Amino acid sequence: MPELLPDVLRHLENLVAFDTRNPPRLIGTGGIFDYLRAQLPGFRCEVVDHGDGAVSLLAVRGNPRRVFNVHLDTVPSSEAWSADPHVLRVTHDRAIGLGACDIKGAAAALVAAANAMNGDAAFLFSSDEEANDPRCIAAFLARDHGFLEAIIAEPTRCEAVLAHRGISSVLLKFRGEAGHASGAQAMTANALHQAMRWGGNALDLVEAEAGACFGGLAGLRFNIGKVEGGIKANIIAPSAEVRFGFRPLPSHDIDALHLRFGACATAGALERYEETFRGPSLPAGDTASAEERRLLARDVADGLGLPIGNAVDFWTEASLFSQAGLTAFVYGPGDIAQAHAADEYVMLEQLQRYADSIVRILGNA
Repeated sequence: MPELLPDVLRHLENLVAFDTRNPPRLIGTGGIFDYLRAQLPGFRCEVVDHGDGAVSLLAVRGNPRRVFNVHLDTVPSSEAWSADPHVLRVTHDRAIGLGACDIKGAAAALVAAANAMNGDAAFLFSSDEEANDPRCIAAFLARDHGFLEAIIAEPTRCEAVLAHRGISSVLLKFRGEAGHASGAQAMTANALHQAMRWGGNALDLVEAEAGACFGGLAGLRFNIGKVEGGIKANIIAPSAEVRFGFRPLPSHDIDALHLRFGACATAGALERYEETFRGPSLPAGDTASAEERRLLARDVADGLGLPIGNAVDFWTEASLFSQAGLTAFVYGPGDIAQAHAADEYVMLEQLQRYADSIVRILGNA
């Protein structure tokens, strides 16, 4: 097998140089998509603009039954970067650049592997994963695509991950009644007090789920990310807003959890309860069907000679493929601990190992 790392790094250098930060959702059909089309000779390429910076490229060679999905957008860079995030730096053991780990490194390896052999292959590149607005995947899954399996190239340290948590984000608005803070009614009329009471009850709910488990994952992940409200210390807060999120197990019923979280509020205190984003768990489905799908994904990964990793707490779009009926798992180079971090990097050994494995997988397509 040829040494693929130089080609992987050449592609990664070019991919990192494209500014695909999301937000601000300014990604178009040219730029990085023109580059990828030029690097995939012999592929049938279809580029679709789904609006608001959501662009997809489906590249197919031959008649594969399996599609690889990789997103090209990145999170915004921060002032904590020690150098230009869009200029790839390569040391003796790692490649450093915005998106190198999450997940342009995987994209570079897929392109290099595809050009190292002539087998059937299918790649779905997308640009809206970081926006929590998966238009690209939704549009792809709504069509008659013909694929049976999907491998999503998020960073898993080159291990096949068969299960992960779902995700749900929620906006709460509490109503109160403004007045002088010296009044006895402040205890119940203050919207911020109601938000805090809700928070205490919600934390109790989460602690009660500590014994829930699925595929090596345990408990319910929960975070109150933002609380706003009130005017000043001597005025009863007339309104309050809370944004929170939770990450359920595949065995959790998300709708039932929403009912329980809503019931954590005092009667009449909630003005609005709105789920702003939902991503299913991997595998999707109820407990029985999720376990069946996990075992099918394990069989596919075993058949491809991939090491099986532990279930993970972070969410990926693999769950959307699973929900649509495809056998799906997550498999990519890099460590999630480096994703979204300043001076983000991927280890060179991971890139080489991943590219080699993709050549082997494509040979079995």
